[in-house]
Amino acid sequence: MRPGESAPRAVLACGEVRTCLLPARQALDSRAAAQLLGLRADERVLLSERPNLYGRSPDTLTGVDCPLPSANGSRVRAVGTVAARASLTEGRVLQSSAYFRVPAAGPDHRRPWGHYLVRPGVVEPLGRLPREAVAQGLLGGGRHGELDVGLIADGLLTRLLRHPLLDQRPPLKSRPTRLRWVALPADPGDGPSIERFTLAEDELRTLRLRVPEGVRSAEIAGLCDDLALHDWLLTTVVRILDGIRLGSAPPPARPRPPTGDGLPPVVRALRPAVDHLLHLWMPRARVAKELAPLWDALEERPGFTRQWQTLVQRIRDQLTLHAIPSPYREVEPVP
Repeated sequence: MRPGESAPRAVLACGEVRTCLLPARQALDSRAAAQLLGLRADERVLLSERPNLYGRSPDTLTGVDCPLPSANGSRVRAVGTVAARASLTEGRVLQSSAYFRVPAAGPDHRRPWGHYLVRPGVVEPLGRLPREAVAQGLLGGGRHGELDVGLIADGLLTRLLRHPLLDQRPPLKSRPTRLRWVALPADPGDGPSIERFTLAEDELRTLRLRVPEGVRSAEIAGLCDDLALHDWLLTTVVRILDGIRLGSAPPPARPRPPTGDGLPPVVRALRPAVDHLLHLWMPRARVAKELAPLWDALEERPGFTRQWQTLVQRIRDQLTLHAIPSPYREVEPVP
C-alpha cells in the first residue's frame, strides 16, 4: 500500500464457520494445540489459559478472482484475498473460519496481485457493489463458480483433521455444524444488532448482523466463532439426550453382553458429555467489547444459556437417580 493510501471503507463483511469435535480420544494440551494450529512458520499460534484453554492459528490468505453471489442475478466480479484461521477450545472443539470484507466500489479493471496482498481479507468488486443483493446471495449460498467462503473454511478444517496428532477416536458421536454470516453497517449512532438468526437444514445456521462503522471484520468473525461454538454445544447435547432411552425399560429379549464397566446404559451414554462438553459453556469469553451486547439479544431470544442450563440439569438429574440403588428409589428415572 502506498504511503497515505488507506484501504477502502467496507460496507459488507461475510464469513463462514465450521465447528466439530476434535477426533482424538484425549483433549490436546496447549503444546499439542500449538502443533496442530501452526499453519504458518513465520507467525506463532495465539494461546490463552484464561478463562479457558484456547488456541488460535495465525491467519492464512487465499486469493480469489470470481463473481460474488447475488440474489437478483447481477454478475459482480471481485478480486482479493479471503482470510482463514482455526481455533481449538479446551483441546476438544475445533473450528475453522473464513471471512472477508467488501468496499462499496472498486477499480474498473483488475489490478496486479500486489495491490490485493497488502489488503488482507479484502475482496474488491470491479465497479459498484449491489450491497443488498450480494448480502442476500452470500447468505443463501452461491452457485457453482461463484465465491464460496465455506469451501475455504472447509478446506482448512479438512487439512487439520488429517493431522498426525489425531488418533481419529473421538469420545462421543457428533456432527459438524456450519454458521454462515453477513454484517452490514448500522445506522449512524446505532449499536450492533442481530437482524436474523436461523437454523436451516443440513446443520446450517445463518446470521445477519448490523455493526457500527469501524468494527473490524476479524472482531465480527470472533463473535460468530463464539456463537457457532455454543450453538454446536447445544446441538450436540440435545442429540445425546435424544439418542438415549431415559427411564426404566423392560429387560431385553436377549441378554446383552457385559460392557465391563458395570455402568447403566444411560450413565454410559451421558458420561462423555459430562467429561468433555459441560465445562465448555462460556459465552462472550473472547468477544470484542463493542459486540458483546449482541449476546444479550441471544440470551433473551432464543435463550441460549436458559436452554443449556435446562439440558445440564436433566443430565445431572439422570446421573443422580441412577446413582441410587433401585430398591431405594422413590421414582424411576424419567425425562
